[in-house]
Amino acid sequence: MNTPLTLGVHHVGLAVPDLDSAVDFFVKTLNWNEKGRNDEYPAAFVSDGTITLTLWRVEDPKNAVAFNRRRNIGLHHLALSVSDPQTLTLVFERVQKHPDVVVEFEPKPMRVGSSTHHFICAMPSGVRIEFATC
Repeated sequence: MNTPLTLGVHHVGLAVPDLDSAVDFFVKTLNWNEKGRNDEYPAAFVSDGTITLTLWRVEDPKNAVAFNRRRNIGLHHLALSVSDPQTLTLVFERVQKHPDVVVEFEPKPMRVGSSTHHFICAMPSGVRIEFATC
């Protein structure tokens, strides 16, 4: 058996039209920490202590093209783990109150009979985020 040459995800980069709104979503709604910024890029770095996201503002937000998950190749969605169904409910309650978030569906089993529950929303930039129990 071959030994993998990689060790998992180092970070994920997401392009957003409004950097402050994206940071606000992760920091104020999900209790993440902002680890730094690069105003020349411009980018911000946020983390939950397990994963780091690089959020960078697109060059021309007014003319940016939204990702279409049915037509484009690329990141379909980002799935984040939560510890249990109670935490999933808390995350759902906080996310649905955040301005400009679009919830696709409320928490439910991933499939019939599954012990994993999840929901998907689009954060203010339109990037799809899934929250799922471990």
